[in-house]
Formats: sequence, C-alpha cells, structure tokens
Amino acid sequence: MPTPSSEMPSADLTTSTPIDAALRVLDAVVAVSDELDAPAPPVERVPAEIWKAVPVATLREKLDAAFVGRNPEAALDALEASGMIATLMPEVQALVGMGDSEWRHKDVWKHTKLVVKQSVPRLEVRWGALLHDIGKPRTRKLEDDGSVTFYGHAELGASMFRRRFRARFDFDRDLGDRIHFLILHHLRASQYEPSWTDSAVRRFYKQMGDGLRDLLDLSRADITTKRPEKRRRGVHQISELGKRIKTLRTDDEKLPPLPKGLGTVLTDVFGIPPSKKLGDIRKQLESDVEDGTLEAGRDCDYYVAAIGADRARYGVD
Repeated sequence: MPTPSSEMPSADLTTSTPIDAALRVLDAVVAVSDELDAPAPPVERVPAEIWKAVPVATLREKLDAAFVGRNPEAALDALEASGMIATLMPEVQALVGMGDSEWRHKDVWKHTKLVVKQSVPRLEVRWGALLHDIGKPRTRKLEDDGSVTFYGHAELGASMFRRRFRARFDFDRDLGDRIHFLILHHLRASQYEPSWTDSAVRRFYKQMGDGLRDLLDLSRADITTKRPEKRRRGVHQISELGKRIKTLRTDDEKLPPLPKGLGTVLTDVFGIPPSKKLGDIRKQLESDVEDGTLEAGRDCDYYVAAIGADRARYGVD
C-alpha cells in the first residue's frame, strides 16, 4: 500500500498547495483535542492521494499533538471522517464496525477510542492505546457458544506494527520500541491473579523492565466494560498488582541477591573449589534472581536445592 514517506520533498505550507485540505483537517483535529468533551468538528473528506502526499514530519507533529490532548476521541472521530485513518491507518480502520463479546453492538473502534481517552497523556501510551488491538480483525473467531475470541492478537498486532506501521510513521527507536512493547504485552497485567507467588510477581515486573509503568497505565485504561462490578474487579486487579510490585521492590532493595557464605557451602556440597567455575555458578544464580526465576535473600539450602534440581543449567556435573 502506498504510504507517506519521509523521502518526499517538503511542501511549502505558506502557499496554496494540493495538501491544504489535509492540513485544514489536521489543524481542526489539534484544536478540538484541547476542548474537553467537545464533539468532533465537521471536516471534509480528503482524497487518499492527498493524504499520501502529506510529509510524515508534518503528519506526526499534528497527530502527536492531538493524541496527547484532553479530547482525543473527538480528534479520532474527525480523522476517521476525513478518510485519513482509512488511507494511512488501514489497520485501525479495520476496527470500525467490528464487534466482540463485550462491544458486539458498539464495535471495537468505540472501545479503542475510550482506551485512548482513559489513558494517561504520554505519547507512547496514547499511541499504544490506539494500536493495541490492531491484531483483532485477523484473529477474530466465533466460538460454538456464540462468544468471540482473539487468540494471539497481541503478538500479531505487535508484528503488524513492526513490519508496517513503524516505518510508515517514522517513529524513532525509543518511541517505536515502547509502542511495540505495549502492543505485545498489553494483556499481561490483566492476567494477574492474587494466587501469583512472590516469585511470579518478581518475574513479571523484571521481565517488563522500564516499560512497567506504561504497561500498568495502559492496562488500567483498557478496562472499558459497561458492567460496574466487572470494571471494579479489573481496576482492583491492576491496583493490587501494582502494590505487590512496589512492596517486593522495596524488600528486594534491602536484600543482597545471594546470602553470605554461599560459595563455601557450594564447595562443600558439590566439591567445587574456589575457581572460575564456582564464579560462573554464582553469576547464573544472580541472573536467575534478577529475572525472577529464583527469589532473593533466601538461605543457602534454597540455592543448593535449585542447583541440584537443574545441574545442567548451572554447569554442575
């Protein structure tokens, strides 16, 4: 599909040009994005070839400003009415009119706009909110009981963003990586259960790394159910996960990853003298603590048992 390209010559926006119609739409979208609860402004339908001629830098500047405004729903409605989304974001246009088990009478586009509105106004989170469900149309399946499933839509959506969307809108490395991360992992926090062990919670937050804050913010915004009790449970679930992560992080900062005297114990139990091999075993244990596979600050017997249960992993004969 032809797309806007950063290789296109820059347009002189101070004189009348073929892209003026698109620029008028973009200016109207930016203006309404700052007017809380205002309806979408009336905009003209702009031909696809004009949208494709808008320089990427101009397009991104306007879209970024609109998406972090107080009224992104109206901005998105105007963009959809103008034909911009159908032309330059067909992956998003495919959500319009597509129902699911929760929004079967409204469509996923309504859900997406609400997620954008409810999300914190950070650029990476707003873009992630807009694109988090783009894998749904291609994974939609109607089950025998009448329910609708979208198995694998997060993974497919992340792949679609990486292969098509990222270059089309010229995201820089950091922003592009974060948006991809949010699409890929947007379901992870909602899978949390109170029965998760501390090790499982540690593993989760360490795997999410510095994207954790954005992910939790997007997960809260992704709760758009019309059922009050279901919404309450969803919000509580994300809140409880956040509190457990905060508590465990505080505890972990107080604890050394491995107990004192562990090297001596490993030598006694496994017959490994102080050596590079013993150092490598300790490094693997520290790595496993860091990623949440093992808990920090346990007694020596805990780590001896872990090594004994997987000797090959730790290089113990």
